Amino acid sequence: MSASATMETFEQLLNESLESATPKEGEVVNGSVIAIEAGQAIIDIGYKMEGRVDLREFASPGKDDDVLVGDQVEVYLERVEGSRGEAILSREKARREEAWDRLEKASGKEEKVDGIIFGRVKGGFTVDLGGGYSILTW
Repeated sequence: MSASATMETFEQLLNESLESATPKEGEVVNGSVIAIEAGQAIIDIGYKMEGRVDLREFASPGKDDDVLVGDQVEVYLERVEGSRGEAILSREKARREEAWDRLEKASGKEEKVDGIIFGRVKGGFTVDLGGGYSILTW
């Protein structure tokens, strides 16, 4: 094997490794709350990326937020901005993804899902599915 072939193989393996390890926009990722300031949780999602989420997104309907520094949370990576790679994150969207997954699994098994209606919206209701699952509107 020539030196250039070895270098090309190394480059290909490195690129594949980086692509599989780096979170992609539009995915739910795990993060760690590293600080709480100015009404926002600062979340480290790894890969030298941090983002902010309003504390209200961690609150259940009718309750205060319940997030602390050091908590592991799932957030939705909307996009990465700027040269510093600041992540635009959403806890609410991650909870919705989780709720849809739960509903799809329950539907496939023809199981019932309990929830609490806490609001009315055009064309339906907003429901808290509880148990770590959140808001669903239909």
